[in-house]
Amino acid sequence: MIADLLSPALILILGAGLVPFLRGKAKSVYLLLLPAAVWLLLLSLPEGRACTGEFWGYTLVFCRVDKLSMVFGYIFCIMTFLGLLFALQVKDDLQHTAALVYAGSTLGVIYAGDFLTLYIFWEFMAVSSTFLILASRTREARDAGFRYILVHLIGGLFLLAGIVLYVQTRGTLEFDYIGLDGAGSWLIFIGIALNAAAIPLHAWLPDAYPMGTPSSTVFLSAFTTKSAVYLMARTFPGAAPLIWIGAIMVFVPIFYAVLENDIRRVLAYSLLNQVGFMLCGIGIGTALALNGAVSHAFCHILYKALLFMAAGSVLHMTGKIKCTEIGGLYKTMPLTCLFCMVGAASISAFPLFSGFVSKSMVVSASAHEKMAVVWLILQFASAGVFHHAGIKVPFFTFFGHDSGIRTREPPWNMLLAMGLAAFMCVGLGIFPDPLYRILPFPVDYVPYTGAHVIGQLQLLMFGALAFALLILSGYYPPEIRSTNLDADWFYRMFGRGAYRVLDQGLNTVNARAEQWVRTLSTGLSVVFQNMTSGLLLFFAVNGWALLGYRGKRLEMKKYRLYADVQKGSLPIGFGAAVATVFIFLIFVCT
Repeated sequence: MIADLLSPALILILGAGLVPFLRGKAKSVYLLLLPAAVWLLLLSLPEGRACTGEFWGYTLVFCRVDKLSMVFGYIFCIMTFLGLLFALQVKDDLQHTAALVYAGSTLGVIYAGDFLTLYIFWEFMAVSSTFLILASRTREARDAGFRYILVHLIGGLFLLAGIVLYVQTRGTLEFDYIGLDGAGSWLIFIGIALNAAAIPLHAWLPDAYPMGTPSSTVFLSAFTTKSAVYLMARTFPGAAPLIWIGAIMVFVPIFYAVLENDIRRVLAYSLLNQVGFMLCGIGIGTALALNGAVSHAFCHILYKALLFMAAGSVLHMTGKIKCTEIGGLYKTMPLTCLFCMVGAASISAFPLFSGFVSKSMVVSASAHEKMAVVWLILQFASAGVFHHAGIKVPFFTFFGHDSGIRTREPPWNMLLAMGLAAFMCVGLGIFPDPLYRILPFPVDYVPYTGAHVIGQLQLLMFGALAFALLILSGYYPPEIRSTNLDADWFYRMFGRGAYRVLDQGLNTVNARAEQWVRTLSTGLSVVFQNMTSGLLLFFAVNGWALLGYRGKRLEMKKYRLYADVQKGSLPIGFGAAVATVFIFLIFVCT
């Protein structure tokens, strides 16, 4: 069967090579056919399938198929189709090629069953996503892209070091559950946590993602962090540090999202908040919590992409994206406004929207495990999400003050992509059973109970109250800031300190060493420059003494020879004779 020969990752990665050679409608059709082909392949993959090979005595597993990999494979394939549909009007082959390689590499990570395959696709993912940031071709995008790839290469080195130690200890490249039980596992954990933007390793995400193009940011929001969530669920379920890392992540970004003026940076901090729910669920580690983390990743990819599509549509049509520069766009972009509100309701976990049927599983899991502090933090974060992502984003983008901008709806393909994403957000919220059936563990959970619905609505009202108070206090709209320093403050301070140490330390040593070498080389040049004439005078004078020259005759010969040496004119063969005598003496002495 063809399914036994093809990897889902290779269809997209190899298919990306033909994109620059196609034009017009043929390119558009081709771009949409690639994820469709991957979808058909995924449907034909039987659970338990493992495509393996041998390499240097190790077994490589190129395609491991189980429930965990399949649920992420499905949503990544759907997201690839929606992202390409949204970007059909883009004429930049770099973006299309990088997006396909990025999506294909992510599928490679999801289906990898050994560390070598995982690491190769992991690095492909980092490089291709960097090109999506650089696609804006601005100075800010270039700087952000440089910082992004630097951070991810460091994360890749942590992962590689951990893999080497793990393989040395276990004697195999294959992996599944690892657990935090040694230096190698901790290094792997850090490498994955960096890609998950786990606090305090998160500053790269709000720095880089808003620098992408309107379409490239949609891809960025979907793949990197969720592939890391998959790996955490695969390798470190039940790891206690993830509970508190996730709890901090759902809490801290809320305040930065309140401060931000750039809509896409608000959404970037909101993304961190949502990943925090997933990591917290993985850390709890029960079947309900893991199902909640995985289902929330599935739903989050859809509604976060929808929100970034709406923001990207506004940026594409107006060239502006700051809260203080836009507003009143519902008049001329009503469909985009509607789709944005669907995404906002989904991320806020409104009943009948997708976020409600997934996020509540994680919150309920914390309650079942009697984690009171964690439960309170998650509840607070649920209200905070509605404040900044559920109200702030659509309010300042489409309502609020009238900016006077009169534009129109984005192209049909962008509207269709948003419409499909919105349809799935509502569909999963009303009929969650299809999602529940593909989760890793059997689902015994009913989201629509009176307590859940009423409790969630109460939290949402608290979020609305907080937003109203900020409006009445005059804080909103937020101030225009050059930057809001986050954990990157520590990176900056450490970088400056390291630069000073290296500049004043190593450069000082280098200057002193250069001075010493210059002095030594000058002295040696003088010594070697006079060595020949000195040896010549030594042997000649002693030879004349042996021949009987004394007194004035010897002094006269010495004077003439010294004069010839100074002029550089010596008898032919004289230097060769001296060298021969010198070599003879060395030979005799040794």
